[in-house]
Amino acid sequence: MFRLHLMPYGTKFDIVGKSKYFFILGVAVVLTSLAFMFFKGLNYGIDFKGGYIFEVTMPEVTDIPSLRTKLGSLELGEVAIQQFGQENDLMIKLEKSEEGKEQAVAIQKIKETLGEGVTYKKIETVGPKVGSELVSNAIKAVTFALIAMLIYIAVRFEWQFGVCAIAALAHDCAIIFGLFAIFPMEFSETSITAVLLTASYSINDTVVIFDRIRENMKRHKDMLVKDLINQSLNETLSRTTLTAATTILAVMALYLFGGKIIASLALPIMVGIMVGTFSSIFIASPLLMFLNIRKAVITQSAEINDQ
Repeated sequence: MFRLHLMPYGTKFDIVGKSKYFFILGVAVVLTSLAFMFFKGLNYGIDFKGGYIFEVTMPEVTDIPSLRTKLGSLELGEVAIQQFGQENDLMIKLEKSEEGKEQAVAIQKIKETLGEGVTYKKIETVGPKVGSELVSNAIKAVTFALIAMLIYIAVRFEWQFGVCAIAALAHDCAIIFGLFAIFPMEFSETSITAVLLTASYSINDTVVIFDRIRENMKRHKDMLVKDLINQSLNETLSRTTLTAATTILAVMALYLFGGKIIASLALPIMVGIMVGTFSSIFIASPLLMFLNIRKAVITQSAEINDQ
């Protein structure tokens, strides 16, 4: 039976020996991301800043740049137009300006600009208060997810594994947030999905590697921790890279052929998969070197045997 291997069996990469370079790279990217988030901020979408969202079916295929110019002349704020479904199906988002017109008047002017024969599938108004609540809920969702993962890892393994896993997850989430701050990408509710998917993917990879490390520690009690972690990483390297590659290919198909709306979600997920794979191999596992992990594993094994 043919089996695909991106990495040959028997690799002996000294990942732990080069870990300081990976740590420096990881810290540098995280600090850069945090700096952009602090000084530049995220490009919040209509979901967070407040505005109007229309899902419409135009009577015919529309010249989007021309329509964007017309809507922009209403001085309601920034205009975003995306195609979805059929060619004449549009999602129109308009940001409320600080001196924005009264809601009913603004919606009426938008309808007049769109013209006759338009089918309105959905009209929503998002206020600033709702936007601030969404920001708060998004932060809570990410925080609670990280805490839940920390508890799971600490119970499933030992607390040292949990600390290393959360350090890697914080690294991943900071970079994804930084991606939205550095590049002109709109940060919306779907962006939170990308962050949580990144965390979930990363923790899955990390748990697989941690399992192999703990098994090898029980099997090779005289092996140096550095060599043992290196061996475990090399043994799982083929599985980790193959999983990442196939997942990226699937998400890339969505990015290339799924339309602009899906592409805005697929791109940060692709970046998240790459970042999560990097942190699982080069951040989380080498960090175990500094937490006396062998003693913790042997102690727990002895306690289990006594029971």
